[in-house]
Amino acid sequence: MFFHRKKKIEPKKKTRAELVKEYTARALFITLGAFITAAALETFLLPNNIIDGGVIGISMMAHYITKWNLGLLIFCINIPFILLAIRKLGVKFILHTLFATAMLAFATNVFHGFHVTEDLILSAIFGGIILGFGVGLILRNNASLDGTEMLSITISKKLRFISVGELLMVINLFIYTGAGFLLGWDRALYSILTYYIASKVIDAVLEGLDKSKSVRIVSEYHREIGDAIMKELDTSVTYMKTTGGYSRQEKILTYCVVNKFEMPKLKDVVHSLDPKAFIVTEDVHEVEGVRVRKHH
Repeated sequence: MFFHRKKKIEPKKKTRAELVKEYTARALFITLGAFITAAALETFLLPNNIIDGGVIGISMMAHYITKWNLGLLIFCINIPFILLAIRKLGVKFILHTLFATAMLAFATNVFHGFHVTEDLILSAIFGGIILGFGVGLILRNNASLDGTEMLSITISKKLRFISVGELLMVINLFIYTGAGFLLGWDRALYSILTYYIASKVIDAVLEGLDKSKSVRIVSEYHREIGDAIMKELDTSVTYMKTTGGYSRQEKILTYCVVNKFEMPKLKDVVHSLDPKAFIVTEDVHEVEGVRVRKHH
């Protein structure tokens, strides 16, 4: 027979011990990332009126105006963005994000009052490096601190004609313009330098994880994996016929493009169905065309 029916497989369920170990490690790394981020904000950036982008930058400017607690502002301003993104990014990611934001709010109070240097160049550079390392550690553990990025992902999926990066650029343009009027244009320029450095460090921490990734998956359970990706990540997949170099057997390659927030979830989905699946990822610098979506 040329065709045979493969046995139906179910996602491999992790044991309670494995789940406890996984979530404990994730919580510890998220907490560490939050404390590192708070150290950068409170000891380098905030005392010198240098801000970050996104929700943290908005919160820092609000703190400058109101003198309210920075951690509380970050937490409260993030909440609406998080709630808007819950449907697209999943409950698990949102819970991780809430935990990360709460830890950051707590950590900013721990470091409040410490001031490392008044040199603006040193503050912008080292603040950006430390900030990027902390944020990158949090992103690597399937969480986020910036509600504007989550909102941008949600909006770009609906509008289709504008990318996440373009939306973030517009949002941050308004934020840094506001910083120029509020804090002075020199502080706005230092803030842009910090943001640039932090973004490069984040990329390094995430091992080159870019805004989008193209993913190629080789598995005999390609149909199950493709269906799971479309269901769990709400993104389309493409099947391509390939031939194994050594085996000379025909195989089916599953191809899709996802953003950096979806990569941990995609790997979990694939490995739960086929632990031996072969996965290859590449950076995608530009994506054009209409995204095929499932119909409700």
